[in-house]
Amino acid sequence: MNEILSFWAQWLRPSAGLPTVQWSLLLAVAAMTGYLFQRHIGLPKVVGYSLVGTVAGLAGFSGAVWPLQGIGLFLLELGIAIVLFECGGRIPLRWFRHNPMVLVQSIAESALTYFAVLWVLLWLDVPERAAGPLAIVALAASPAVLTRVVSDTRAAGPVTERAIVLATLSTLYALTLGSARAELINRSSIGLLDTVYPVMVVLGVSIVVATLLALALRLALRFMSPTSENTSMLLLALVAAATAVAAHMGGSAPLAALLAGMLLKQMHQRPWAWPRQLGNASSLLTMLMFVLVSTVAAQADWSAPVAGVVLALIAVRLLAKAVGVALGNVGSGASWQQALWTGCAMTPMSSIALLIASQFVLASPSTGHLIARVALPAILLMEVLGAVIATVAIYRAGESSKPWAPLSRNRNGENHGS
Repeated sequence: MNEILSFWAQWLRPSAGLPTVQWSLLLAVAAMTGYLFQRHIGLPKVVGYSLVGTVAGLAGFSGAVWPLQGIGLFLLELGIAIVLFECGGRIPLRWFRHNPMVLVQSIAESALTYFAVLWVLLWLDVPERAAGPLAIVALAASPAVLTRVVSDTRAAGPVTERAIVLATLSTLYALTLGSARAELINRSSIGLLDTVYPVMVVLGVSIVVATLLALALRLALRFMSPTSENTSMLLLALVAAATAVAAHMGGSAPLAALLAGMLLKQMHQRPWAWPRQLGNASSLLTMLMFVLVSTVAAQADWSAPVAGVVLALIAVRLLAKAVGVALGNVGSGASWQQALWTGCAMTPMSSIALLIASQFVLASPSTGHLIARVALPAILLMEVLGAVIATVAIYRAGESSKPWAPLSRNRNGENHGS
């Protein structure tokens, strides 16, 4: 692919640069592929986006640099921030007051996932300096994949809502711990104060940025309609500004957006219209995010010795999330079957995990190499496989208002045959 692009660059000199043309064409192919996957196979569009990015990455596409930096890192953080802001706006804090077992369920699932993955990696002789960060990467579910699956399947119900909340909370833990751990990765001896201080800095800066963002939006909502497209433009602009500022000040841009969504939900109790009004801009950012993640992850150093560790991490993570949700299910108001499908819906990994892994690589290239060679293949597999598992879980839970395309065609064929 690099030779083809070099030949192309000799006679094509677009005003915006050759990478812009490459990414535009790649996104066009991804849009068509995602549509075809949903229309004819019944799988969510994200599967098509990820497969296009995977093919591009395996073919040597040079438009995505690892570790993430510059405009690529900003676009990924902005896409994550938009998704997490929306997810944060779906979490009413009073829900935890009336049903605290949901919070217990979240902590149990996240803690079990972290320690189970850490133990298995150490048992497989992965160095401790890499095993801990990999466990944090595995901790993060993907609200971005899950919300796209929910949108494509038109799902609604207790399993869907709980899975989004639990995935969002696990993201909160992973972003906080990941950003703090990246600050400590090069230190040989770490005391309790050394461990707590970076966590407090990340949380403190993110809370300050989140508060300012939420207050600015709340002020705007006093004289602007939530259904206005100008309000959506304001939201995108302010989230973009917060994304650029938060990480520079030592916080986490996605974490700040998530907390801002939660704070604004408490300040502005009326139903939101963000998803409808954000429209194509948000959809394009989301598609770009999935293609970027899969393109970068596909460039990992694939090898047989690492494959066993990757498969072990994926298997233990799947089991730990299912068991963790089940352990916290007592008194949470959900049936055991709903708990099973909730755990399955939380299996996707994507942009959050990639962002955390990139932070580790930038903080320590030597240790980061050990982390990336396991994390990148795992992220790529679970972006695609996790989306499929989440789709099956939603349909099995009976919460999709849209019939699954393969099943519909089979039933229509049987009806015509009879």
